[in-house]
Amino acid sequence: MAARDALSEALAGMLRRPGRAVLTALGTVLGVGSFVAVLGLTATISSQIDGRFNVLTATEVTIEDVAPQVNEFAGSAFPADAEERLRDVAGIRNAGTLWTVRLDPGTTIGRLPAGGGTTTTGTAVVAASPGAVAALVPTLREGRLYDEFAERSRQRVVLIGSGVAERLGITTLTTRPALYIGEEPFTVAGVIADVERKPENLLSVLVPRATARELWGPPEPGGATMLLDTELGAARQAAELAPLALRPDHPEYLKAVPPPDPRLLRSGVTSDLSALFLLLAGICLVIGAVGIANTTLVAVLERTSEIGLRRALGARGRHIAAQFLTESAALGTLGGLVGTSLGELTVVAVALARDWTPVIHPATVAAAPLTGLVTGLSAGLYPAWRAARIEPAEALRR
Repeated sequence: MAARDALSEALAGMLRRPGRAVLTALGTVLGVGSFVAVLGLTATISSQIDGRFNVLTATEVTIEDVAPQVNEFAGSAFPADAEERLRDVAGIRNAGTLWTVRLDPGTTIGRLPAGGGTTTTGTAVVAASPGAVAALVPTLREGRLYDEFAERSRQRVVLIGSGVAERLGITTLTTRPALYIGEEPFTVAGVIADVERKPENLLSVLVPRATARELWGPPEPGGATMLLDTELGAARQAAELAPLALRPDHPEYLKAVPPPDPRLLRSGVTSDLSALFLLLAGICLVIGAVGIANTTLVAVLERTSEIGLRRALGARGRHIAAQFLTESAALGTLGGLVGTSLGELTVVAVALARDWTPVIHPATVAAAPLTGLVTGLSAGLYPAWRAARIEPAEALRR
């Protein structure tokens, strides 16, 4: 049987039942379409992850107080004028110290003094300088952030997250609500809706550093940290220079933690996403192959008389097998082409809806129709083998 004859017979077999052919190819369409869409969305999401890492992760530096580990008599490693010393370091936009305040056991936080009114438990009090608050990159829901004047004058003001405000029943700041930490009253200066760094602070009450020091004392040895918000690309340089600028006499008392290498972090996340999505795409292709195999096998059983007549007229088993393999391969290739188009449209539609830049590798588009062809051939192997083993006499008796 010539290749032209095999293609002609396969086309005739598909056109004989066009509805079945479409439904059979639909499995490959879904499988290949999912394959292209998943790989395209993986590449697109990876590019968005790159941008977020560059903007946020690559501009954050944390400086830890390790003085107690070096010298148990050293005390706090951060000088009183820590923020001023870092203002001359190039690349640093905002910097400030913060620590969790040590409260007496049983100290409550509420709308009324201890023992009355609505209180909240599990809420930490964090002493944060104005520079540290700015380094968190907060988004205010209402009110304002406290400033250097509140720090210098040790004002009793606080910033709270929107979750803490809801638990305490604070819905507006127009009435200038007060917040009690134990017996100490504070005015709520602002409600923070979100922060880009250190989101755990949304569940805390932020007070000026000087106020916290006056009321509850200095931080525990090694308990304070410093948060730096740097320009893009200046984080590692700032991490190297900050300990020297803060403590030129003992830079070893401070440990700067620069951001991780964005290339390594990016490649790790991209690899995880690719492995997961490739697994999902493979499952979709297996489902499509099972659908083609099932439909082709049913077609073989229904066309037993036709196969017997062809065998009686001289067709051999390999000719019958070639006919059904050609049909399944043609259906798989057709499904691969249609699925590739649908997958590309899906990637573009999702990217437009999310305001992303769609990314589709040419290798994915080129390999998708070939994947459909291989899927169709693999799915047609068993039905073609069954068709080739049908004996003419037995088929004609049916």
